[in-house]
Amino acid sequence: MAANEHLKQIISHLPHKPGVYKFYDDHQIIYVGKAVDIRKRVSSYFNKSNQHNKKTLKLISNIRNIEFTIVDSESDAFLLENNLIKQHQPKYNILLKDGKTYPFICITNERFPRVISTRNKINDGSKYFGPYASITAMNVLMEMIRTLYPLRTCTYNLSQENITRGKYKVCLEYHIGNCKGPCEDLIDEESYNYHIQQIRSILSGNLGTAKNYFKEKMMEAAQEMQFELAHNYKQKLDILEDFQTKSTVVSNTLTNIDVFTITTNEKCAFINYLKVMNGAIIQTQSLEIQKKLDESDEDILASVIVQLRQEFESESKEVLVNIELNLPMDGLTVNLPQIGDKRKLLNLSLKNALYLRKEKESMNEKAKDTNEVRVMETLKKDLRLMELPKHIECFDNSNFQGDNPVASMVCFRNAKPSKKDYRHFNIKTVVGPDDFASMYEIVTRRYRRLLDEGAPLPQLVVIDGGKGQLGMAVKALKDLGIYGKMAIVGIAKRLEEIFYPGDNLPLYIDKKSESLKLIQRIRNEAHRFAITFHRSKRDAGTLKTEITEIKGLGKVTAEKLLAKFKSVKKIKELSEVELVAEIGKSKTKVLLDYFQAASNNHASD
Repeated sequence: MAANEHLKQIISHLPHKPGVYKFYDDHQIIYVGKAVDIRKRVSSYFNKSNQHNKKTLKLISNIRNIEFTIVDSESDAFLLENNLIKQHQPKYNILLKDGKTYPFICITNERFPRVISTRNKINDGSKYFGPYASITAMNVLMEMIRTLYPLRTCTYNLSQENITRGKYKVCLEYHIGNCKGPCEDLIDEESYNYHIQQIRSILSGNLGTAKNYFKEKMMEAAQEMQFELAHNYKQKLDILEDFQTKSTVVSNTLTNIDVFTITTNEKCAFINYLKVMNGAIIQTQSLEIQKKLDESDEDILASVIVQLRQEFESESKEVLVNIELNLPMDGLTVNLPQIGDKRKLLNLSLKNALYLRKEKESMNEKAKDTNEVRVMETLKKDLRLMELPKHIECFDNSNFQGDNPVASMVCFRNAKPSKKDYRHFNIKTVVGPDDFASMYEIVTRRYRRLLDEGAPLPQLVVIDGGKGQLGMAVKALKDLGIYGKMAIVGIAKRLEEIFYPGDNLPLYIDKKSESLKLIQRIRNEAHRFAITFHRSKRDAGTLKTEITEIKGLGKVTAEKLLAKFKSVKKIKELSEVELVAEIGKSKTKVLLDYFQAASNNHASD
């Protein structure tokens, strides 16, 4: 698709430097891309249009203006592209945002901090952990922290001045043992903050500090013969051990690693992300992304890695992936491991991505099945059928100025084409262009064969034609003794009228009805199938006749070729060298010129 003069002018002034380009329509940004060479990349959209899919061509047709930003490196271009996509959300860029906001666990920036869950990050000095893609996983973590550590939940301003003045009193949380009562100065700030430090370690994926603390406390209490207190610490230690056991521990040697895997089909990409810290998976996220253009797996995964690492605030220096990937990000190592613990971790992530793909594709298939049943139910209702039309057959005739009369039958099962059941018919008993007689012949031949084979009859037969052709089809069914065993209707092309046998008034189905659309689809498929067969037969017959009469070739030479190669199609597939070996250079030129002329005539047909 060529650029207009305005765009050509812009492209001619684009720099040969790394950066980001932005495509605009008449109103807004519609696409953001990155490039090592901006001019070369933007030019490729217009110079290689024959290599683009329909969606990309649609994008190009909507471009009205182009802007660019030069950056220092490919890495900078990569990050700027990501930020612009998040900011403007162009319609042709893939987007991760699905309207969700994931929660964080927050340790508040105040005296005697609280540990709370929130979806809003505020730049107030508080420490945020997450976000958590699984609310359940976050709640399990929050519940464990509350069980292990007696923390305040009130929102009082616990300044030393307020506590000294006795402004607050302990509440029920203190009396049931869930809080140590900092509001009445019943716990000092240092001891309270020591618990907070342990919670920070737990939320960072390191349970060792907390486990050692409770183990030491348990031993001290036991030595002092405070067995009830020792038992209490033992229970807390067991809670940590149980939590660690239930966590997915991959390897104690793997720390601070991000794992990304991708699998795709024609329409979507399915990606899994695992965040590993201190040998355990602390975050996991699987997502489905709709493809917008002709993005490669590499482009999609690279974009997702940047966005998810920012969203989940990853600081890891190593990323594992399941495809070869060039990720231009400074200080980040990208690996595709083949063996060892990292490979096992990669396989685990890929298993999750494949599971999501299978689940989504299964849901789509179920949705299709539900849709097809609904369409068949609508068709049954609109045509007043006795049975659900799970098996439909449609007949169509085709001839060209009375020559080569042929017909076709297409079969739909569960509202979908069943191409293995399609049939072509050469008209055998009818002389000349008699569509009515031809319809009688092919309907008779089709259902006599099904009866002879003991095969089931369709629930609905559709005749592509008006009352005349429908009448002949009905006569064929009556002569076979099966009229009334299946419904039969005709569809007239001009007004999409549906005719019933013996009824002079047609049925008009709502033009927007799914049932009419299905009948039209079946009729169009039958017509296409008949026309294709007719053309191939007409062309074969014409060529076989004319090849023996090509001036300059000679009948003997033509028959010699036909006798050896059996068909004109196989003759056309011969190379010039092969033809010269068979019939000589001059006759080869005559034959090739004829084939070329015939091909040009067929293209304009």
